[in-house]
Amino acid sequence: MLRTLTVWNFALLEQAEIEFDTGLNILTGETGAGKSILIDALGAVLGHRLSSDVIRTGCDWSRVEAIFDITGEAKLHELLTAQAIDDEDETLIVTRQLTVKGKNVILVNGCHVTLTVLRTIGEYLADIHGQNENLALLKTENQFALLDGSHPEIAPLLKKYTDAFQKWQFSQEALEKKEAQARDIADRLDMLRWQAQEIEGAQLREGEYEELETEIKRLSNAERITENINQAHALMNGDEASDGALGALAKIKAALENVCRYDDGAAPALPLLEDAICQLQEAAYTIRTYHDGMEFDPERLDQLQSRLDTIEKLCRKYGGTVAAVLKYQEKITDELTEMENYDSDVAELKAALSAARKAAETAAAALSQSRRAAAEELSRLISKRLTLLGMPDARLTLRLSTADLTARGADDLTILFSANAGEDEKPLAKVASGGELSRIALAVKTVAAAGESSADSMVFDEIDTGIGGRTAQMVAECIAAVAVHKQVLCITHLPQIACMADGHFYLSKASSKGKTTTKIQRLSEAEQVKEIARMASGMDMSAASLDNAREMLRFAAAKKKALRSAKIC
Repeated sequence: MLRTLTVWNFALLEQAEIEFDTGLNILTGETGAGKSILIDALGAVLGHRLSSDVIRTGCDWSRVEAIFDITGEAKLHELLTAQAIDDEDETLIVTRQLTVKGKNVILVNGCHVTLTVLRTIGEYLADIHGQNENLALLKTENQFALLDGSHPEIAPLLKKYTDAFQKWQFSQEALEKKEAQARDIADRLDMLRWQAQEIEGAQLREGEYEELETEIKRLSNAERITENINQAHALMNGDEASDGALGALAKIKAALENVCRYDDGAAPALPLLEDAICQLQEAAYTIRTYHDGMEFDPERLDQLQSRLDTIEKLCRKYGGTVAAVLKYQEKITDELTEMENYDSDVAELKAALSAARKAAETAAAALSQSRRAAAEELSRLISKRLTLLGMPDARLTLRLSTADLTARGADDLTILFSANAGEDEKPLAKVASGGELSRIALAVKTVAAAGESSADSMVFDEIDTGIGGRTAQMVAECIAAVAVHKQVLCITHLPQIACMADGHFYLSKASSKGKTTTKIQRLSEAEQVKEIARMASGMDMSAASLDNAREMLRFAAAKKKALRSAKIC
């Protein structure tokens, strides 16, 4: 519920603060006094778009602040919690400021939010209904919103259906994606099988490439290796013409031993020579073993080179290294397994799609059944309300027909209307006049006000245009009936509606020093009598017009008391 609205530098409103009542708040005043401007200011804190044109001439900024009581608003609390906005005291303070440079600042309980978030929050706070809003009733999405919000049983059924419908859609997309692969699956399958066979036939193993390079290097240099190993063997062991290194060391050792017979000064060299001879003998053995085991086979070299060429070819095609080729082999093996299981996968997806559709159809049937019952009751209530609004022969029917599954169910919804007895009901958009559409919209709002799904505050901006007499009285009683369930703000020029007020505010404008300012005044009982008289008879008030105003107020008080007792909706 809207407690307070404060406005600074908003068009004609230089500075104004209004504390609203819980019931019916009436705004009256001469044409152009700024009544609709005040509603525009409220729209600003509900998320409506603004331009810098609303900033009062000569000012750099405009600001609107509203305080709402959100006691018991569980869904709104969930939304605020999701936005990390504290509302523990069940009060919501919304501030919106716009500068001439276009800077738009929005605060909700001190937290900055975007315009989109504010608009979502605003849907829970107030519903503004102006003359242009009547056409919204002709839109299919609004008709479904009206029907689905009319009974608390529909919301969980709609949620269940939405989940089932989305699951069905996901299943359908998965099957379509799988079937789309069929267009090139045969060629792809042949290619993958050939690649897998090529890699598997090579029998690759990690480290083989390096081993091949080493052996090829050895075999490719066989002649040079042979020449050098023979030279090393000859130098170590000697030949017929000369002693080798081992023979020379043996002679050196014998010579030193002869020296030591006469002088032991050379004795320390003998152990060193003995060690050197032992190491050389070990080296000679290794050289001889290597020499005896040498085998250079040209055919072996050709085989190794061919194997290396095969590996390099695979590496160029599938990854650059043996490890990469083996990894690619694993990948295509997995893909082959998946593709070779294509038929069974498609069968599973078709079964899942069929089950998902059946679940969606079952949920849609339950939703349709609940909607049909709600549509029948809603049609009855709206038609009854139209009778009270001066259309005794009017009939309005929400007709559901079976349709294909869509995001909102398996229903088509048409609102049929007939204003006169003996005439067939036809689609609302084709037969309703502007005045009839206005009263139908008011009837809908009145019925919706009794539901939990509508906002706690409703705003009616001059919806009484073009009516008078008995119809005006009926409209007044209808708006008063809405105020039994909701807080209502209503701009009106009709005394029949104004006298129903729980709080009456008068707007006037005055010029001073070349500037025009709107003033908002809460009327006392005596002032309300004068305003009702003015609205009924014009500026020239007489004792009779004042008595008539008092009589209208007494009648309105009795009517409001009856409405509150009966809680007519």
